Amino acid sequence: MLRHPDGSSFRFDPGALCLELLPTGGPGPLAYFEVLHEPADLVRWAEGSRLPDGLGPKAASGAGPGSGAGSGVGSGRGPALVVSAAEVADARALRDALWRLAEGHVAEVSPGPDDLATLNDAAAHPPLTARLAPDGNREWAPGGTGAGLLSTVARDAVDLFTGAYAHRIRTCGAHGCRLLFVDTSRPGRRRWCSMERCGNRHKVRVHRARLAAADE
Repeated sequence: MLRHPDGSSFRFDPGALCLELLPTGGPGPLAYFEVLHEPADLVRWAEGSRLPDGLGPKAASGAGPGSGAGSGVGSGRGPALVVSAAEVADARALRDALWRLAEGHVAEVSPGPDDLATLNDAAAHPPLTARLAPDGNREWAPGGTGAGLLSTVARDAVDLFTGAYAHRIRTCGAHGCRLLFVDTSRPGRRRWCSMERCGNRHKVRVHRARLAAADE
């Protein structure tokens, strides 16, 4: 669920982890949407993303008072994700680079060297690690860092930009909406960030235009 600063909310699935990071803010006028201010914000984003559960506070069963705000705990064996203030700044830098890379990809513009370096530097770190728990379930290995989270996001971006669906990365078709998504549907005809928001607004405009034309 994506929440707009005006208080409205709507379902938005961009189809890829790296594209999920974009609505948290961005460069230039997109800074109006900024939500990554402190470590707990980045942990909260990770827990709400398409990554498997277990990174956020809701997973902190068995955590003591000193476990740290915003830390996820896998099976009570220690924090699954701990983020520093510097890593929040790194997350914003990666996100802004991803905005430019993704919009440039859609426009068929060559990526800037600084943005490529930001992406590749993030991807070079060890990613978050999953493991098999004694009870047979999947869990995150403790000790995950913000750098590991950003590496996981950056590697997803590398896979997206070079993968089978790279040609299906699109900007929402609504005027003024910059949200990006990758269309993984079989028909490949997705136009809107969300039918609840931009798709429905388009239908309303078309309907009103038809009524106005019929009255002339």
